[in-house]
Amino acid sequence: MKQLMSRWGEKLDREMVWKEYPRPGLVRESYLNLNGEWDYCINDSRRTEQYDGKILVPFSPEAFLSGVGRVVKPGQYLHYKKIFRLPDGFFKSRVLLHFGAVDQECEVRLNGRFAGLHKGGYLPFSFDITEMLKEGENVLTLWVKDYTEKLPHARGKQKLVKKGKFGSLFYTPQSGIWQTVWMESVEEDYIDWVKFTPMYDEGAVRIRAKAARRTTDQKRLVAVTILDQGQVVARAEGSEGKDLVIPLKDFHSWSPEDPYLYDAEIRYGEDRVSSYFGMRKVSVDRDERGILRFFLNNQPYFFNGLLDQGYWPESLMTPPDDEALLYDIKKLKEMGYNTLRKHVKVELDRFYYHCDRLGMIVWQDMPNGGGEYHMGFVTYLPNASDRFARGVKDKYYHLFGRADLEGRRQYYRDLAGMVRHLYNHPSIVAWVPFNEGWGQFDACKATEKLRKMDKGRLINEACGWFDQKGGDMHSIHNYNRPLAVKPQLNRVVALTEYGGYAYPVEGHTACEKAFGYRHYSSGEELTVHYERLWREEIYPNVDQGLSAAIYTQVSDIEEEINGVMTYDREVIKLNSETVQKLNQKLYERFENAVRNRQGID
Repeated sequence: MKQLMSRWGEKLDREMVWKEYPRPGLVRESYLNLNGEWDYCINDSRRTEQYDGKILVPFSPEAFLSGVGRVVKPGQYLHYKKIFRLPDGFFKSRVLLHFGAVDQECEVRLNGRFAGLHKGGYLPFSFDITEMLKEGENVLTLWVKDYTEKLPHARGKQKLVKKGKFGSLFYTPQSGIWQTVWMESVEEDYIDWVKFTPMYDEGAVRIRAKAARRTTDQKRLVAVTILDQGQVVARAEGSEGKDLVIPLKDFHSWSPEDPYLYDAEIRYGEDRVSSYFGMRKVSVDRDERGILRFFLNNQPYFFNGLLDQGYWPESLMTPPDDEALLYDIKKLKEMGYNTLRKHVKVELDRFYYHCDRLGMIVWQDMPNGGGEYHMGFVTYLPNASDRFARGVKDKYYHLFGRADLEGRRQYYRDLAGMVRHLYNHPSIVAWVPFNEGWGQFDACKATEKLRKMDKGRLINEACGWFDQKGGDMHSIHNYNRPLAVKPQLNRVVALTEYGGYAYPVEGHTACEKAFGYRHYSSGEELTVHYERLWREEIYPNVDQGLSAAIYTQVSDIEEEINGVMTYDREVIKLNSETVQKLNQKLYERFENAVRNRQGID
């Protein structure tokens, strides 16, 4: 594979790696970033006395920017060591150590003392390390094991061994720390998490703050201040751990066209955090013709976007820096798209923060896991016959790679963790628990659990093939056949993957093998056929009930060259002006369709 570099990777300052505050939705003044050079070792033991060299955290050893360039295999241990000192004045009452994400299993120790274990490669976790700290130098160590597809952990698009035509759909695996490691000092009793639920129709916001308490005192009150552009618009107090409903008179709605956010300050005793929220509502209702549509803020809305896998040539799942993370969102919004489907990956928290403040809708996939997939069953046959897949029940665990009971239990733990972690982001409007039968099982049960955890978002229960008739969407993946949809009785029709048009840009491809569903030889040719696809299949189906379209995909990735951009983001392969006009006409056509006016050509 040829090593490509983005402009952000080329200018990376190794002394200033991902220094931005990693948790914008719960901010304290106390912050100590531990990114940078760590010692590392890859061996066959849980213990090590020797280290192989330096690794640049938070980049995985498989990523070029890490400085390592080695794949951690199942059975091996990846060891880390970091020596640090607490800055003067940092310590309050307690110190928390945070990991943004570590793939897949790890044990953490500080000064030789056990701090904790964690399983799962996509969610943040933390440990209270107060009792383990000492004056002067502190030694932080951890070992990591990563089994990729050899155990049923969530793994997304990572794969050690790729086989067959559709092997190109999977990418280089990565291991270990791949998001920011940081510390904060807190009070003895401190706010652990805050939950914001917009009550759009009631003109209020519901807030619940949960504290971590170590004293024997009775629970204190939580004090909330809401600010609009720096001006206080509401104050309220309530019990810790209980819902506090705060009216917001004449509130300002959040939408992609107007991504308006309110700030919030929450106090609990001596602890204080800053946060934000948006007032928006997503729902399903009927348009003026009686067709089920998606609604945003009680108005029909078309979700028009791209499949976003979040990979980078020099750094894999970790963007090289915050500017790179911003680039994709800004560029695609400029082109007229309003939605990204974050595909089988939980992104850095700053990604969702940027989508919140810039106005980019997110459909959030649960990363897929399970055992080895029977690609003939879950991919080849459904691509050949959509009817075949829609008739298969997902209770046959062995067919879907879900025979392992503990793996299924872990899926639910990870699903709950993802919803809790991302709940406050107004940009996220839909959960996608399963994609194309990859590790799918009991999808109706997963939907029930999601409804209990989050009543305010849409659910795409089984994205693509193996429809179990639940959720809010009649989900279609269509790459090979003419598209012809019709309104559904109980769910909204959504084209949740389509296109996949490939064009290899000379000098900007990573692999000789090139995967795509249709191949073109220039940007002009690609744009002509993209426009034809929209005029012949997207526009006419909007009139027939189509209410979302997710094109594959944001960028090329390794063997997949079906991106709107090249892998290094240096070339926009489609003509941006043409895409802008197509998107604008789509919104106009949708508006005419839902208002029962004659469509436009």
